[in-house]
Amino acid sequence: MTRDVIIIGSGPAGYTAALYNGRAGLSPLMFAGHQPGGQLMITTDVENYPGFEDGIMGPDLMEVFRKQALRFGAEIIDQEVEKVDFSERPFRVWSHGQEYSSNAVIIATGASAKWLGLPTEVEFGGFGVSACATCDGFFFRGKTVAVIGGGDTAMEEAHYLTRHAAKVYLIHRRESFRASQIMQDRVLKDAKIEVIWSSVVEEICGVREPHKKVTSIAIADTTTMKGRTLDVDGVFVAIGHKPNSELFEGVLDADDVGYLKTQPGSTATNIPGVFAAGDVADSVYRQAVTAAGTGCMAAIDAERWLSSWSH
Repeated sequence: MTRDVIIIGSGPAGYTAALYNGRAGLSPLMFAGHQPGGQLMITTDVENYPGFEDGIMGPDLMEVFRKQALRFGAEIIDQEVEKVDFSERPFRVWSHGQEYSSNAVIIATGASAKWLGLPTEVEFGGFGVSACATCDGFFFRGKTVAVIGGGDTAMEEAHYLTRHAAKVYLIHRRESFRASQIMQDRVLKDAKIEVIWSSVVEEICGVREPHKKVTSIAIADTTTMKGRTLDVDGVFVAIGHKPNSELFEGVLDADDVGYLKTQPGSTATNIPGVFAAGDVADSVYRQAVTAAGTGCMAAIDAERWLSSWSH
């Protein structure tokens, strides 16, 4: 049976697309992946999603999205898609060795923050370790935080955090930043930011009882290898994001980092009938609310495309 729409990936973009396509009577099939709900599943408090005045836990928000999509007839399979064929219609996708087909596809596979690879980074994730200042900066009002990185993302995160934190350490492993000059100037002029050059974070330290929280980081100078400890309440890893677009390499147009390219004012990719929404196509905003917005756009684009194509 060939479906009208297959949605690859969940999170705010995928679930919103499923909700809209479901309401339009298109009975979408969604492959939610091994982590249904995407990055929000590892976010504790979400306070900036409209409609939740007291905030909501990331996993709870995604559960609400999921139930709403199911209510309107979406079918959700919690599996990854391992292969696609967009060379002809109906499009074909494979999951767990089984083949599925559809006349339109919406890609909402999201992006993943790049991490340092420390076990304690995982352990304190959501308890003082974050990869999003705009998401979590508010929780560090009047506190001391560290930002790790040297590109534009790190500069933006450090600059943003000065609105909330009393002090921001910016830790970079080289002797110079690779960020744009305007961002560097802004950071270097800010009295709240202290740059620690040629240093790497070796350990994130904290307490586990009665509540998990970060208390300090162990850093080492890359030239002398001399170590020291900095007392911090939070750690923001800002070494970039990686779009989850490997599956579509060589099939869909992407930028040099891997973000899928869409046509201006649309979610359409270079293949008619294939649309991209959320963080897999967004290197700029990367917010739950913008992902949901483009999920809605992709669903409407797919619905209109199907209706013009079938006539």
